[in-house]
Amino acid sequence: MALYIKNARTAGEEPLELILENGKILASGPRLVPPPGCETLDARGMTAAAGVLDMHVHLREPGFEYKEDIESGGRAAAAGGVTAVACMPNTKPVTDTPERVRYVLDRAAAASPVRVLPIAAISMGEKGETLTDFEALAASGAVAFSDDGVPVMSDALMRDAMLRAKPLGRPVISHCEDFGFAEPYPASRRHPLLGDDLMITNMEESMAARDIALAIETGAPVHIAHISTAVSAELVRRAKRLGAPVTCETCPHYLLLDESAVAAFGANAKMNPPLRTARDRAAMLDAVCDGTVDAIVTDHAPHSAEEKARPLENAPNGIIGLETLIGGALTALRGRLPLAVILEKLTAAPHRLLGLEAPSFEPGSAAEITLIDPDERWTLRAEDIRSKSKNSPFVGMEFVGRANVTIVNGKIVFSRIQ
Repeated sequence: MALYIKNARTAGEEPLELILENGKILASGPRLVPPPGCETLDARGMTAAAGVLDMHVHLREPGFEYKEDIESGGRAAAAGGVTAVACMPNTKPVTDTPERVRYVLDRAAAASPVRVLPIAAISMGEKGETLTDFEALAASGAVAFSDDGVPVMSDALMRDAMLRAKPLGRPVISHCEDFGFAEPYPASRRHPLLGDDLMITNMEESMAARDIALAIETGAPVHIAHISTAVSAELVRRAKRLGAPVTCETCPHYLLLDESAVAAFGANAKMNPPLRTARDRAAMLDAVCDGTVDAIVTDHAPHSAEEKARPLENAPNGIIGLETLIGGALTALRGRLPLAVILEKLTAAPHRLLGLEAPSFEPGSAAEITLIDPDERWTLRAEDIRSKSKNSPFVGMEFVGRANVTIVNGKIVFSRIQ
């Protein structure tokens, strides 16, 4: 059955109506005549976004299904207005073979209401010793390569990974954490093209500097995951000015919270990279606004209540975020960026970074639509969370802007509209 969406608007405040059929956009425009007998959805007061993609999530399956699985993570994504997710490979076993990529795809096709795009490991077992078979992994459906959760410590292995990924059109996503970091940061490892006036102060910045230097050296792209500091942002900014093939992402928690949240929320505000200073938070907001940050993602990392109840130093890193991605981004950036620019960092940008065609409102495009009330005020309640895990510092926080309807493959997979 066709679906007729009326009275919506675009992010640019233009009137928009849509007719969806067979998983595609059949027609779009300001005033449409729906076919007889189709379902009608009145989207008055709502803004339509096409193809909300969270390109950095941990679905925990296989191996850690007590935290999350592909089905529950898909439900959480749908409730947050996310129509597609790219999932990291640090499962058990690690997603490092074509068979394990296909497992994720098959499970998602059977159980998830949203699209699931597997990211494959850079190294076998994420041990940082031997590269995976990039060509076979890409052919099996992997959209990117990352050892997220642990860094690739070997400079040579990371260089080879970037060069192997380049002709495949798949990005290498770097988890920037330098286990060999020591103060003061050795000046000999700074790349002169990045400048010598940046004081590298932590493990994230050290590894970001290395991977940016490798991108400059090789001409091969690298995507820096979950940047969180003023210096990391400035490193990426300078690299882009030099024309280096460097992109990056950040998360709503680095835009909304600083290190003081750990005192308030304990382990539910413990993550890696950690929450930083108020100065870093302000710098991250600036980096989103000036275009240094390409995409906004969640780094959705579920953990059980028992794990997060451990003493802070023993509790695992990570927070959930799929159900607060849109609300968090809109709340943090409200009044700083036009709505259209904010939504671009949640839709077209992550698709572009993964080398994928982004859904749109054009006839023939995949019907992946999120209807958002950008002015709705709402509070996250633990009892409303669809994820298996509840480890969020945002419980009890008020957001401005909410996804109310999620449509995937032309079908409504979540709706708050009665």
